[in-house]
Amino acid sequence: MEKEFLVDYRADDSHAVIFFDLRDDADSKTKYDIIMDGKKIQTINKTHVTIDGLSPDTRYNIEILMEGQKSIGSLVVHTKRTKRRIDISRAPYNAVGDGKTLNTKVIQRALDDCDENSCVYIPEGTYLTGALNMHSNSELYLEKGALLQGTDNPEDYLPKIKSRFEGYEMECYRSLINMGELDHDASYVCENVNILGQGSIMGGGWSLAKKIAKLEAIRLKDYIDSLGDKIKEYEKPETISHRARGRLINISNSRNVWIHGLKLGYGPAWNIHFIYSDNIVTDHCLIESKGVWNGDGWDPDSSTNSTIFACEFLTEDDSVAVKSGKNPEGNRINRPTKHIRVFDCVCHFGHGLCIGSEMSGGVEDVRLWDCDMGPTWSGIEIKGTKKRGGYVRNISVRDIIASHVMIHSVTFNDDGIGAPTPPIFENCSFERMHLLGRFLDNNAGKNDWHDCPSILLCGFNEEGYEVKNISFKDIEMENPAPGVDSIHMENCSNISFNNISSVERNL
Repeated sequence: MEKEFLVDYRADDSHAVIFFDLRDDADSKTKYDIIMDGKKIQTINKTHVTIDGLSPDTRYNIEILMEGQKSIGSLVVHTKRTKRRIDISRAPYNAVGDGKTLNTKVIQRALDDCDENSCVYIPEGTYLTGALNMHSNSELYLEKGALLQGTDNPEDYLPKIKSRFEGYEMECYRSLINMGELDHDASYVCENVNILGQGSIMGGGWSLAKKIAKLEAIRLKDYIDSLGDKIKEYEKPETISHRARGRLINISNSRNVWIHGLKLGYGPAWNIHFIYSDNIVTDHCLIESKGVWNGDGWDPDSSTNSTIFACEFLTEDDSVAVKSGKNPEGNRINRPTKHIRVFDCVCHFGHGLCIGSEMSGGVEDVRLWDCDMGPTWSGIEIKGTKKRGGYVRNISVRDIIASHVMIHSVTFNDDGIGAPTPPIFENCSFERMHLLGRFLDNNAGKNDWHDCPSILLCGFNEEGYEVKNISFKDIEMENPAPGVDSIHMENCSNISFNNISSVERNL
């Protein structure tokens, strides 16, 4: 089957963001001419471009030429009509941006009043709020200097809603922003939502997380005590009580969501989490979660056709975590995550890009290019316990700086009844990478580097479940530390290496 290449865009009334796949015959140095209505307007060396100064409700014919010659795609960009502004600081809402007044009810009223021709506008100021809901065909815009600040009071995130955390569907506290309703048997119930601007959306962070976990530990005390030694299968003794935390932005059974231009972070757990959803685009954002356990940045979960690019991460955990459920529930629901793109992103610390460990519904066609994930704990990691079942396949990684590459079995977070067979990790390609052979541990405020293999491949010790069909091409590995192998492999099959070189450490 011929490989499909994406050319897509998102637009408001005055600017458009166009993004496209890195072609097989291109690399990070390739240049592209952007032709609009027959005239060249920009030459770029990224696989995305922003065009400003456009007119509302106008069609523009765009063509993309690679190296000024080869057409790699064309599309018609149609800008939106200028929307009516619903200013939350004005009557009848009268929200107060002093960082002290609780504005949940009036902001929710503005969101409820928003239709496809309107935009809820957050002006400069700090607007304290609890959980908010967005519906189909609605838009939220935060002005420069505007901060939507979530409280750290668990009561402001009630009633609980059905969600999914670490692979299990369960009742969780609401997130700061919520859309859709979770139902693994249903299609999409919310669509065409924009969250845009130049401001910030910040959650209640670790303070909120600890308060929720304390309440849950009391509520679940008898159950947790009944587990006895089985509690050792969980990541930490406090794992169960922390699973009911909300996120910063929770997207369930939704499609066509655009998150653009914002500073986001400090959800009590993950920051942008979308489940059973499609076509979620996030670009030109900074996502930060220092000091928050499970402070992931962007988590597609049993979701499809979604893209993140031109973003920066300062996350305490995974920058990007690709998931699809956990045994046995994830095997039964069987909704894979597929067609995920991550490009032109920078991870300043944290865990990099991880697939798993909750991948029981399957993961396929994840494409990653033009990213700097050097100072990260995990670099590029594919992981799952032997219980998980499911598969990870058809992963493409190109033009990346990373601490290391790992495809391996793990033993942590191992609760749940096992699948009949181990996971399958297969058909992955890694090309034009620079690997450091060391990772940064920034937990608890530390800033320590640790040596490690540049490539670690450890499959499952059952025939047919080895890590298999993996290719490495044009890979630079910095010279390893004494006593450390650059490449470590166990239980592997059909692993190819082409043009692998060693270079001096860049300390």
